[in-house]
Amino acid sequence: MPKLCLTLLLAAGIIAAAPARAHTRSESHSAWTLDGPLVHMTFSVADVEAARISDHDERPDDAALIGYLDPRVGVSAAGEPCRATRPPRIVPAASGFRRVEFQYWCASVEDMQLRSEAFFDLVPTHIHFAQVQRPDGEFVEQLLAAEHPSLDLKSADGNGLQSAGFLEFVRMGVMHIFTGVDHMSFLIGLVLISRRLKDLVFVVTGFTIGHSLTLALAVTGIIRPHAEFIDALVALTIALIGAENIVVATRRPRIVALWTGGSLAAMALLRLAGIGLLPPLLLVGSAMFAAYYLMVSGHLRDAGRIRLVVTLVFGLIHGFGFAADLLESRLPPDKLAQILLGFNVGVEAGQLTIVVLLSAAVALLVRLKWSLPRPLVVDVTASLLVAIGTYWFIGRSFA
Repeated sequence: MPKLCLTLLLAAGIIAAAPARAHTRSESHSAWTLDGPLVHMTFSVADVEAARISDHDERPDDAALIGYLDPRVGVSAAGEPCRATRPPRIVPAASGFRRVEFQYWCASVEDMQLRSEAFFDLVPTHIHFAQVQRPDGEFVEQLLAAEHPSLDLKSADGNGLQSAGFLEFVRMGVMHIFTGVDHMSFLIGLVLISRRLKDLVFVVTGFTIGHSLTLALAVTGIIRPHAEFIDALVALTIALIGAENIVVATRRPRIVALWTGGSLAAMALLRLAGIGLLPPLLLVGSAMFAAYYLMVSGHLRDAGRIRLVVTLVFGLIHGFGFAADLLESRLPPDKLAQILLGFNVGVEAGQLTIVVLLSAAVALLVRLKWSLPRPLVVDVTASLLVAIGTYWFIGRSFA
């Protein structure tokens, strides 16, 4: 029984991630309108986030959602809580989202503070985007987190990132890795294909160069990726990294390459028929890259340096994924350099921590003779990577 530890260690994070959810963080939104002492607010949250308040991760009914939100949101003025002028109610929202409307009356308009503590008790890394329209028509946007769940309107004068420090950006990068199951799955694949420390250095270096480049290009506005396309391609990289492990182990890359390339080409034909989300040219290009990549990987005996180039390409894709959170946050232009450096340092710290811990745990289990033969572990875990990556890719390509 102890010998199963190695397989379980590498696969546990993948098995637990059944839903085809994108890598983006846990978040919610609110829109506040101030009209003298009257405050109107709508709270919006995705169904997948709202399900967290249910014991069985099911979509809560209207009463349950309102019952959860009501005591966790509100407004105060001059140190006194404002009273609700009517019970909260569900209002129409876009497909896949829930929206609740609140209305408050304040005895004063001095020292107003808005509060939203929802979901921080369930997901400590949850982020809330609050947009406030003042009586003079000016808009204020603020990021609320577990450490600062309220907004002081007297001191609020713009984007919440404006007052954030370097360490806050580092923390955002670290948590993006630790809470992104798809990125963690990809890192597991990198550890699997690296038989030696030198191989691991090559693949991590290539991945780092790639994602650092596109993170900078996306955040500075030089290239603006389509979020849905990037989420699907991130899933495809997970399936490909698992497929590479399989073709390297079997030395029979042709059948895997043909099936992979053929499936992507078939999806391109379906897209031409109006079925699917990804552009046909993107699918055709992915088919050609995937087939060639798997054929080369299956025939090279020492592919360490080649993998540096390949993982650089994968890093380019993941870099756009890392940028998605920052692009949604409306970055203050005068802090771009600090944000980029801090977030990138956090991403690197997060992924190196995972790689080092996995490698150390594997080495310890091998030394204790608790490990199964490497080929068996690679085959099982690589198959799981292919399965979950394909599931995510299909789900994100047709959603």
